[in-house]
Amino acid sequence: MLIRRRTFLQMGTLATSSFLIPQFLKAFEGPGKPLAENKVLVILQLSGGNDGLNTVIPVRNDIYYRERPALGIQREKTLQLTGDAGLHPELTGFKALYDEGNLAILNNVGYPNPDRSHFRSMDIWQSASASSEFKNTGWLGRWLDEECAQCDKPTQALEIDDTLSLALSGERMKGIALKDPARLYNDCQDPFFRQILQMGNKPPAGDAGSYLYQVLAETMSGAGYIFEQSKLHAGNAVYPNSEIGKNLKTIASLICSDINTRVYYLSLGSFDTHVNQEDRQRKLFSEMNEAVQSFVSDLKSNHRFDQVLMMTFSEFGRRVSQNASGGTDHGTANNMFLIGGGLKKAGLLNDMPDLSSLSEGDLQYLLDFKNVYATVLKKWLGADDGKILGGTFDYLDFI
Repeated sequence: MLIRRRTFLQMGTLATSSFLIPQFLKAFEGPGKPLAENKVLVILQLSGGNDGLNTVIPVRNDIYYRERPALGIQREKTLQLTGDAGLHPELTGFKALYDEGNLAILNNVGYPNPDRSHFRSMDIWQSASASSEFKNTGWLGRWLDEECAQCDKPTQALEIDDTLSLALSGERMKGIALKDPARLYNDCQDPFFRQILQMGNKPPAGDAGSYLYQVLAETMSGAGYIFEQSKLHAGNAVYPNSEIGKNLKTIASLICSDINTRVYYLSLGSFDTHVNQEDRQRKLFSEMNEAVQSFVSDLKSNHRFDQVLMMTFSEFGRRVSQNASGGTDHGTANNMFLIGGGLKKAGLLNDMPDLSSLSEGDLQYLLDFKNVYATVLKKWLGADDGKILGGTFDYLDFI
């Protein structure tokens, strides 16, 4: 059977676009398995602008209840953290982590001259740029550029999605977007792909199809290995059947295997709650809470919880006052969660928002998110944060 170059290129496009894996799988064929003590960072992006004031609630603040007569969560319904703060009632697993000393909360996180556009603000957070600066690389992509300067096939950063975020895109190196190791393995069993390799009719070097042929060969030789590893180290934790539940299960199975990935990235949303905020946020928090509980249990049972740091962020918070549609509009500063067994400092790490000192109805940021990034890069990933972020930022003491 003669397979023409055009057909082969179409097959190659499928292999590279739906799998997104040539670099991902190459690493599993040789040495270079990670040491068990390697620290792992898991970033959970709360897309759409989560309402931080209804996440960590200022339960003794009269201004909060005055500005949110319908949306304000009453003190007795919250999960009490301190005399002045309570968690959203759906975050019972986060409350348990708080009580165990495995949850740190940062309030008033943002950046100067905030932008209320979803797209622009997300770019600022993902690229770690100033609001007046435009970068085409992400902060973790630049970490990859530094970390993998001598790597032929880097696999240090993995996003559980079909597409790669700006955060993991570097100048020379990029992370890998992958949805499901099982799907990858099953796709590689396609008889058409096997027939290509068995024909022995490899395109000549320099031909456009030569690289795709190599991609296919490497993919099929490694797919079985990664699939088996993900099954062997899946743990006994039962995960919810939500999207975030499935994604965290995939991450946990890979963390507990021999893969050398240091950074995992996933997202949940949309938290853009202009209308019907109460129900929408409750549903999303319920999904997040159940999935994170299973994830933590899985890591603990596999003795990896102390080596994993989970960080949540959202591109902005919401305005202090509720709107006329049962929701809130785009705001500025927000809170971040940090979860892990290796925290050096836990609990509420800074003051609750000052609702008596607003800027055009919005919270004023008191902590630049790049201070958090610098801390994670230096203290957790062992990287040159100044070079990656392009400046000097004070470190925090949660790790």
